Amino acid sequence: MNQKNNYNNEENITRVITPNKRKGEIYGIVEKLSGASRLTVMCEDGLTRNCRIPGKMKKRMWIREGDLVIVKPWDFQNEKGDIVYRYTRTQASYLSRNKMLPEIIDVFNER
Repeated sequence: MNQKNNYNNEENITRVITPNKRKGEIYGIVEKLSGASRLTVMCEDGLTRNCRIPGKMKKRMWIREGDLVIVKPWDFQNEKGDIVYRYTRTQASYLSRNKMLPEIIDVFNER
């Protein structure tokens, strides 16, 4: 019955969700809240899009200005999109430290 825990020997691996490029998802920073579950987001491709928060995220995940999000641009209107995911502050700084964010979006500067 002598079981050893190997928690101290293993490294903590932090995994975060990244945008699925096959589905057209990209990083974005929330610039302005417009009300009625709409926001203005600066995306990694340089465009500023009017995005909406889908109903399944509306009450579960609160989004503020300056948050790092994943945006899925609409196929038929490129200047609009949907919010897919919001990163916590810890996850955003992890992405910044590991240089996984594009330069235009990297406002966290953890270097």
